[in-house]
Amino acid sequence: MGRERGNASGKVLEDLIEKAGGCAVVDGGFATQLEKHGASINDPLWSALCLIKDPHLITRVHLEYLEAGADVLVTSSYQATIPGFLSRGLSTEEAESLLKRSVRIATEARDKFWASLKRKPAEHNYNRALVAASIGSYGAYLADGSEYSGNYGPTVTLEKLKDFHRRRLQVLVEARPDLLAFETIPNKLEAQACVELLDEENVEIPSWICFSSVDGKNAPSGERFEECLDIINKSSKVFAVGINCAPPHFVLSLIQRFKELTAKAIVVYPNSGETWDGIAKRWLPSKCFDDEKFELFATKWRDAGAKLIGGCCRTTPSTIRSISKILKERS
Repeated sequence: MGRERGNASGKVLEDLIEKAGGCAVVDGGFATQLEKHGASINDPLWSALCLIKDPHLITRVHLEYLEAGADVLVTSSYQATIPGFLSRGLSTEEAESLLKRSVRIATEARDKFWASLKRKPAEHNYNRALVAASIGSYGAYLADGSEYSGNYGPTVTLEKLKDFHRRRLQVLVEARPDLLAFETIPNKLEAQACVELLDEENVEIPSWICFSSVDGKNAPSGERFEECLDIINKSSKVFAVGINCAPPHFVLSLIQRFKELTAKAIVVYPNSGETWDGIAKRWLPSKCFDDEKFELFATKWRDAGAKLIGGCCRTTPSTIRSISKILKERS
């Protein structure tokens, strides 16, 4: 099995990890934070709806995570797809403009925050954050919970997945983010589609690919992570691999497993522990991590080998502040 690292294009991320003391902080839950500020996102477009209706709220959330100590901002494009926007009556040009807007909003928030720090004479413990353009899985577009099952049906082929992702990838690359984040990938086929697309489009922006997991051992499809990472290890375009939107109590053992399977950097940003019911469109109570528990486990995840740690659904700026504080204290 190959155990290659990413190529030289990953230097921007390597440098950030080094500046952060060996483990950088990714931001936290986005859609749930938008809802706290009054956004209505009970919609197939989910948080991407705010790109149309409430872009100022996206800026607000980005700034909250920067203030909390995030080293990486993930854009609000997770469920932003050209087909999704077309289904709302927008033109292709408008859809592509909204994708680029997601990167621009995050970049402007980062630049504004960094400029404010430079005006202050006092010492601060922040790094200039990188912007990662979020590319959600095909299941996220379907909005039927299939990003947690990996069951796309017999008609979804490798070529269909590449066709689905291609133009969005091209547009986001044109917007010039620092990183690309493929998120909640549920099966080996879609991981392969992402890897092949990066090669076919000759993308030089470093990327990571994150899987979800519902059993703490395998991809949601039931495929072994060994099979999934074997595909990713062969790519010189993918700098990091990991887990997002999985229960936090799965993360430690998954980091340990991934360390056996890859030499790429490992990124983890689990949800709060609550479970999303994709059919009923609601959160189900489960084993939930509070900020104190995230703080405790962030050091364990770092010590196990994670190079990027953050939060996903239902985590907050308070969660990220706790993670950032403990990691920077002990770096």
